Amino acid sequence: MMEYCIEDGSGKVVYWMAEELVPSRGTIFFLHGLTADHTMFEEQIRVFKRFYNILTWDAPAHGRSRPYKDFTCGKAAECLKKILDRHEIEKVILAGQSMGGFISQALISRYPERVRAFIAIDSTPYGDYYSRSDKWWLRQVEWMAGLFPDRLLRSAMAKQTAVTREGRENMRQMLSVYSKKELCRLMGIGFAGFLEDNRELDISCPVLLILGEKDRTGKVMTYNREWTKRTGYPLKVIRGAGHNANVDNPGAVNRCILDFLTKLG
Repeated sequence: MMEYCIEDGSGKVVYWMAEELVPSRGTIFFLHGLTADHTMFEEQIRVFKRFYNILTWDAPAHGRSRPYKDFTCGKAAECLKKILDRHEIEKVILAGQSMGGFISQALISRYPERVRAFIAIDSTPYGDYYSRSDKWWLRQVEWMAGLFPDRLLRSAMAKQTAVTREGRENMRQMLSVYSKKELCRLMGIGFAGFLEDNRELDISCPVLLILGEKDRTGKVMTYNREWTKRTGYPLKVIRGAGHNANVDNPGAVNRCILDFLTKLG
């Protein structure tokens, strides 16, 4: 995978892809979750690069894509489109974990013609799924996180998002680049960015929902069950996995994705 960089007026965004795209292959863009980075998709990239053109990034304000001013899901979606345009990718398969699913939906809401399919991994839907209480609590995340001692905060986040040793170590490594102040602020603007961009969304492309059976992050499990109930999108539950299901049980997640993509043709 080659490293690239793009500027969008708010900062630089670093992303990775093969040196050359193979025109006959489909293209998958893996989008990580809040406070994470591209390394959470190592096991997906290792498998799928044999069959697909692969892109991944450190999302704006994350990992190597810092500093970055005024993050929103809408701005991230526009940056994503610039990357697609730069490499003349007409249609892309989006695989978004958690916040990566928000950015995927932000792109779909603006440029539906550019998306061939959407895979949501432990993410939640755009639309009127959220109560007034839900929205209020999301806006409190930054100051509430600040109440935790630094070491305890990082440990709690690793345990909250993953259930395996490998998953928790990956999360700890991804968190290590942030100061505590930066980490708390990132959580605040991440959820605020979602609330600001949230809207009713009718997704016309094929959709797959993936959920770790032990995902205890917020109400992700509740939202996914309502999401599949309202829309009929298939929901695949991953055994032995938490919120970062693709890291906790990469084999099962990869099989779900491969089965879904095979049916796309």
